Amino acid sequence: MELIDLEFSAHEMRTMADQVVARCVEHITTLPRQPLYGVHDAEALCERMRESSPDSGTPLTALLDDLFTTYIPQSFNTPSPGYLAYIPGGGLFPAALADFIADTTNRYTGIWQAAPALVQLEANALEWLREWMGFPIGTRGVFTTGGSMATFNAVLCARERHLGVDIRRGVLYTSDQAHHCVIKSAKLAGIMPDRVRSIPCDAQFHVAVDALREAIAQDRRDGLLPFMVVSNAGTTNTGAVDPLDAVADLCVAEQLWHHVDGAYGAFFQLCDDTRAVLRGIERADSLTLDPHKGMFMPYGTGALLVRDGAALRAAHGATADYLPDMPSASEFYDPSQHGPDLSRGFPGLRMWLTIKLYGADAFRAAINEKRALALDAAARVAQLPHVVLDAPPELSLFPFHLTWPNATLAQEDAATRELMAAVSQRGRVMISGAVAGGRYVGRVCVLSFRTHAAQIDHLVEDMDAAISEVVAKHRTLSQ
Repeated sequence: MELIDLEFSAHEMRTMADQVVARCVEHITTLPRQPLYGVHDAEALCERMRESSPDSGTPLTALLDDLFTTYIPQSFNTPSPGYLAYIPGGGLFPAALADFIADTTNRYTGIWQAAPALVQLEANALEWLREWMGFPIGTRGVFTTGGSMATFNAVLCARERHLGVDIRRGVLYTSDQAHHCVIKSAKLAGIMPDRVRSIPCDAQFHVAVDALREAIAQDRRDGLLPFMVVSNAGTTNTGAVDPLDAVADLCVAEQLWHHVDGAYGAFFQLCDDTRAVLRGIERADSLTLDPHKGMFMPYGTGALLVRDGAALRAAHGATADYLPDMPSASEFYDPSQHGPDLSRGFPGLRMWLTIKLYGADAFRAAINEKRALALDAAARVAQLPHVVLDAPPELSLFPFHLTWPNATLAQEDAATRELMAAVSQRGRVMISGAVAGGRYVGRVCVLSFRTHAAQIDHLVEDMDAAISEVVAKHRTLSQ
């Protein structure tokens, strides 16, 4: 039998690693000079890229050339300091080192017995999140690929706790500003869209608690089973934070599971200036976190905390004849008993290594800076001609639109859309918009660890330069 050796020598591995690291470091150090919106003729490029599987290998240098000169630039430059669109993703370099360690050591962390010390590191990182969010001892969690999977697991826990086998009558409530993953997660958990209630919001995009209360009462009168409320600790559209304390009070009174979507905003719990805004988050039954947002981790870093750890274990606990006996539920954390995956990588290492390397105070300081930058940006943008701030920044995101005397809603929407494009095309910052409250709004979201005062100056300068031209054009079109 022919020996097939896929191993590289120590020298070859060092050479390959040096090549990769060199390209990555060059990429990071040139981020401010790279285009913010690099997607051009993408359809034609993707058509050209289609190929059959290769029979023979290609040198690494050629593959890296293709990646870094052609493929990677064809994207939104989300790690750029000027990226103020959507919710920025950070990508701290130590997290990449952690992933490299995890992938090369390739230890199995699906069950505690296979790598007890490594699993304990992951449990430590989850415990730090619990402490930061003010959740009680007994909370359990799981790292996920993002907020969507965290929300799915929360719905699953609530369904198991409150509905049992009577799933069809169960009703879930959320606001009309909720992330689309809520209805998607509910459907995956067997709660169909006709059993998800979209509750209207007030003028500042907070869920209307009285309307929520009435919707619950009406469903009870109709013989249905209200079981869960999903509130927002920072919506994607406008950054609004629902009245979490009031929703928690309602859920206690109605005996409903209260889940908070803190994917964008929960880490502002570390910031003294915004802790009052988030009051009540610590009372939630479960909480979605996205460390790839508020902790500047790479994409694919999500987490779920469940106040009653037994509920999370009850939803996922399982065994098989080929698995070893599970550790005591109260003593050691076992990932397979708290999430859907048995085969998994080591997602907790990027959190553990990065937090240990920086320390919590560095994250607190960075989040405080982003908050201060957002307040500065909002104050200065509000002073620009024709700008209306639709809501102040409760955290680090604020919406706005353009207007002028006698402008119609359609004209305002069109002008605001054009302003987003005009500012982004200038190439120093990228901003995005959304539909909220029945109109199109522009959005500024400050959350990249690379964004500092200079980028806010660029934002204000470029908006100021573009607004008069955009408004003049749309005024002429309407005459």
